[in-house]
Amino acid sequence: MKFTNKFICCLVLLSISATQLFAQKTIDLTSPNGELKVSISLGDKIYYSVSGNSQDLLTKNHLALTLRDGALGENPKLISAKKTKGEEIIKPYVSLKFSTVKSTYNDLLMTFKGDYSVEFRVFDDGVAYRFITRKKGDVEVMNEDFAINFPSEYLLHLQLNNGFKTAYEELYQHIASTDWKATDKMANLPALIDTKKQYKILISESDLSDYPGMFLKGTGSGAEGTFPKTPLEFEPQGDRSQKILKSADYIAKTTGTRNFPWRYFVITKDDKQLLENTMTLKLAAKSVIADPSWVKPGQASWEWWNDAAPYGPDVNFVSGYNLDTYKYYIDFASKYGVKYIVMDEGWAKSTTDPYTPNPKVDVKELIRYGKEKNVSIILWLTWLTVHNNMDLFKTFHEWGIKGVKIDFMERTDQWMVNFYEDVVKEAAKHQMFVDFHGAFKPSGLEYKYPNLISYEGVRGLEQMGGTAPDNSTYFPFMRNAVGPMDFTPGAMINMQPEVYRATRPNAAAIGTRVNQMAMYVVFESGVQMLCDNPTLYYRSPDCTEFITSVPTTWDETKALAAKIGEVAVVAKRKGEKWFIGGITNGKEKTREVELNFDFLEKGKTYTMTYFEDGINAGRQAMDYRRKTMQVKAGDKMTIKMVRNGGWAAELK
Repeated sequence: MKFTNKFICCLVLLSISATQLFAQKTIDLTSPNGELKVSISLGDKIYYSVSGNSQDLLTKNHLALTLRDGALGENPKLISAKKTKGEEIIKPYVSLKFSTVKSTYNDLLMTFKGDYSVEFRVFDDGVAYRFITRKKGDVEVMNEDFAINFPSEYLLHLQLNNGFKTAYEELYQHIASTDWKATDKMANLPALIDTKKQYKILISESDLSDYPGMFLKGTGSGAEGTFPKTPLEFEPQGDRSQKILKSADYIAKTTGTRNFPWRYFVITKDDKQLLENTMTLKLAAKSVIADPSWVKPGQASWEWWNDAAPYGPDVNFVSGYNLDTYKYYIDFASKYGVKYIVMDEGWAKSTTDPYTPNPKVDVKELIRYGKEKNVSIILWLTWLTVHNNMDLFKTFHEWGIKGVKIDFMERTDQWMVNFYEDVVKEAAKHQMFVDFHGAFKPSGLEYKYPNLISYEGVRGLEQMGGTAPDNSTYFPFMRNAVGPMDFTPGAMINMQPEVYRATRPNAAAIGTRVNQMAMYVVFESGVQMLCDNPTLYYRSPDCTEFITSVPTTWDETKALAAKIGEVAVVAKRKGEKWFIGGITNGKEKTREVELNFDFLEKGKTYTMTYFEDGINAGRQAMDYRRKTMQVKAGDKMTIKMVRNGGWAAELK
């Protein structure tokens, strides 16, 4: 008995000594190439710092998860720390950048007393961490401590919001980190940090499920996470939303045994790497749809932006939201091989009843007609109508509808995050895809359910005069860097900002014609809109033929030139064809970029048809030139883009 007691005492002392040793020790985890390093230390909290090439980037950061019955991460007691190497080949069904992605990382799993772990992963292009819990039953998460600190003044690129109710459509603000105080507006993700010392850091999240989306608050010396509370009671607010009457004191009530969302930092010295980033994919849950082959990404002709107003000698009917007009859109889509048309608000007799079409429209006749022309239909709905009629997916599938555009969610709390997942899960049962508008940013659900092929969550072209290249040129580096983005490009009336005047049905865009055309290559979306009037597309067949030849999914992406918010030029391959798209802001009268065609297959000559800003495009934005030349691997070419301009090419 005495021997047994002594043995137990020795084990306890050894355990205490090991815990104290871990508490005093810094655990380092480096990227496979050795450039990035995370240093984790344990004290009253779990602290970590991030460095690149021995340069401090984020310092004295800390993390915790506060549950109703205690905080995970306060006075942590480490049981074990296990390092592993990971290598994975990922083949996303909806491949926005690459059809095959290689994910290589070093992993650290720290298991703590209290039935929880913290996992860190370090990639060559970033750092991520998450909580893992093993609690019995449900838990109530009161708050999550996400706190980062900057060793010096950084430049922040942020979308600042008045509150948690937001569609993520605010203009980007560009502010010094020391000027962003706790009393200022919060920011949604993604957020982009310019350290002003080589490195850029993009912050976002992935594998978001049954949990609220994260926002950031400034501290003057860094940033902290903040989260909406879980709503409990509602009342109707018009035909497309609800007012929250009562919220819980917690941010999530969820199962106690689970993986929590990844918090990630893409870290790079080269802005081009942001254009090629796939971190959301690398950290997302795997697809739960065994065979997603029924999901068909593609382009869509959209009537709302141009107010369903085709005109001209071939329009011998009164145009509007009616049967003849929609048949005209279907004919246009069929002619150019566009897979879909979108029927936006007005297709149904009422926004609250998804089963009774507007008699002027005759949806079932349009479905029949579209099938005859090889064009399918996407129907617009408010989220509240979907919530009240979750059986509509079964009905729509029986009608022959292929997809839905769901609008006006404008929330990121746990209830709404769960609504997104419930919707795509139910839609998948009936082989329908979903495009969320009035939405938060992509956070990995689009890989778990590949039938979620796009989100808005961006200041898109529907804002018309409120959407200028000075803001939109940030999208490839921020919003589109985290997932698909339904910006709805394709304007055929183009103006420079000082002369901009437009309203529907004669909607127009700020920037040149080629700027709009290049967006089809630069911007990524599983469903890519042709926002303008078929009448105008018919009048510019060369532009339309180019636009409709651009794929919506890609096998390979190669960034050719990049400067955050100023210029983005990318080459993308689908099969044996390459496309190049370049966009720029309005800061320079003319921007020159040297292209190197070393990405092309050696020994092969390509015919390149390209569009460039015309000689007068800096004043008359609709001016463009179409040219053709031969190119091969190793050739170089200097291209020019005027202010708010672009450059676009097809190589085959």
